[in-house]
Amino acid sequence: MTENNIGNRINSRKIGLVITTSLVIGNMIGSGIFSLPASLALYGGISIVGWIISGIGAMLLAIVFGRLSRMMPKTGGPFIYAKEGYGDFIGFLVAWGYWISVMIGNAAIAVSFSGYMSVFFPGLAGSGLGSALVAIGAIWLLTFLNTRGIRSGGQVQLVTTILKITPLLIISIVGIFYLDPGHFVPFNLSELSDSSAIAAVITLTLWAFLGMESATIPAENIKEPRKTIPRAIMIGTFATVLIYLIGSISVMGLVSPHLLVNSSAPFADAASILWGDTGRYIVGFGAIMATFGALNGWILIHGQMPMAVANAGMFPTVLGRKSKRDVPVTALVFSSVIVTITVLLNFSKGLADMFTFLILLSTLTVIIPYLFSSLAEVLILSKNKPENWRKQILRSLLTGIPAFAFSLWAVYGSGSEIVFYGFLLLMSCIPFYVWAKIRIFIE
Repeated sequence: MTENNIGNRINSRKIGLVITTSLVIGNMIGSGIFSLPASLALYGGISIVGWIISGIGAMLLAIVFGRLSRMMPKTGGPFIYAKEGYGDFIGFLVAWGYWISVMIGNAAIAVSFSGYMSVFFPGLAGSGLGSALVAIGAIWLLTFLNTRGIRSGGQVQLVTTILKITPLLIISIVGIFYLDPGHFVPFNLSELSDSSAIAAVITLTLWAFLGMESATIPAENIKEPRKTIPRAIMIGTFATVLIYLIGSISVMGLVSPHLLVNSSAPFADAASILWGDTGRYIVGFGAIMATFGALNGWILIHGQMPMAVANAGMFPTVLGRKSKRDVPVTALVFSSVIVTITVLLNFSKGLADMFTFLILLSTLTVIIPYLFSSLAEVLILSKNKPENWRKQILRSLLTGIPAFAFSLWAVYGSGSEIVFYGFLLLMSCIPFYVWAKIRIFIE
């Protein structure tokens, strides 16, 4: 086989702009958007201001990750950037927190998927075992599909992304024409000052933007990563911001505030106003696709991250091994086993509160890579000193500092208890880091 044929075969396994963008959108739009409008109803129309500010923060982070991916198009994303900018330990810390976060988050998404399936199969609502089996079945079906190669997982992501955003877009666009302006008066329904209400909304909405960095993780499996990844991040993040913003305005305009604040399914309530019971089923299907697609995208990530760390000599080498299809099957399966165990714990009586607590911890540990990544480019530029590096540092600071401030606000919004236990969780990586370092000398 000639070199050209080998190159074409390897390239055919990689994903392009469309699928990479669907990975970003699919991982950002999960089950949260389907219930978030109810949480924001307490604040009224002023929550739209919070959405806009959160959207700006997300776009700043998207610019940061886009530039870093162009500079270092290597598998591992935030781990690679932190390692290059701050050193081995910070890189390991970021990877450790991110990996744990993704696995716990995947368990939550699988549980949510099972919950939404009860819309069409009501018997699942009263069966803990049945719900657990559905959740675990989804995990392993998608794990299998991802072992078939990144293109297989990417194609599933593209289809589910289209299916999940279609009902959201339909409700959002049609709903704009049926808005009741009275639902936005008074503009601030809460008893807080305008600034405090906006701050509270930002804390709630910023979680919805987690995942814009997804395209940076499998960088070496993407065609022309220096061009494709930055474009996918920007397009995907901007599209998600628009969907969230228009969708929230439509739902708030269709459903009165006093009903919306008590709603368990805001988009379903809005759809039922427009189309009756048929609308509820449309939204139920969209929610199922949202959770299934998000689970698929994050399962891809929970295999790629440990592989990148293993290839850097900081995780067991077995996690870095690839199959003939260029897939880290061992890392993928190992991570899915941990996710399965976490799902089973969730369905055990008495552990539901602990599971919710772990989800909050997982969210915090996703934001830590944002903090380090926001200014990593400055350190990398100062270390490598490319042409016009001083001008590049200035440009980096103009977006990096606001992105850092936005990420720091996210940590603050987590609450002191979550930050405390999150710190303990992150510091638990130290013995593993020490072992990784001394193993080099032992071997």
